[in-house]
Amino acid sequence: MAEVPATLVLSVLLVGLRATTCAAACVEVDSETEAVVHRGFKLGCISCKRRGEVKATASVAWYFKAAHDHDFYKIYDFEEHHGSITDERFESRLEWRGSTFTRDLQDGSIYIANVTADDAGTYACIFYRVLFYNDYTFHTHSRKIINLRVVPKKTRGWASILSEVMMYVSIVGLQLWLLVEMVYCYRKISAAGEEALRENAAEYLAIAPENKDNCAAVQVEE
Repeated sequence: MAEVPATLVLSVLLVGLRATTCAAACVEVDSETEAVVHRGFKLGCISCKRRGEVKATASVAWYFKAAHDHDFYKIYDFEEHHGSITDERFESRLEWRGSTFTRDLQDGSIYIANVTADDAGTYACIFYRVLFYNDYTFHTHSRKIINLRVVPKKTRGWASILSEVMMYVSIVGLQLWLLVEMVYCYRKISAAGEEALRENAAEYLAIAPENKDNCAAVQVEE
């Protein structure tokens, strides 16, 4: 089997180190949009701070507009490590699932327990962030919109099915590749062994007549 170049090994190690370093980085991932009735559901809302070295504080407000409503209504507030439900429709059913133990919030997700058909609609998650620079403070906000559907049971989209099929295809392909590599290596090792045997046999056949001639010469001298 061919020797793996040292540069390739170094590149893999660098990629792994970079992935480990970035594992704790903030990544904005869209929320799921399909909830199952009578089950819990997490409304995801992530807003990453663009300047990691700048100190900041943030608060999060959630708004909801049902299918039959014309306006948004505030349903939840989170600020200074404390959350409060502001809409009786969600009383005792909303929980904070975002950042904890910090005022520099970047994850503002909430959890709805015992989802009902009335929870379907449009949700708005708004981050209010204050950035503290040396000479001034900067106020900014960002908004995420989630259109939530409530279904009797979980359905699988084509994207989920396709990704699962591709995963199995990749696994089978990898196993076939490993099998081919094993057969290739076995044949190469076998060929090398046979070549070594042939070389040893040739050397033996070349040495044997020479030893015979030496023995004959010794007998003549005697």
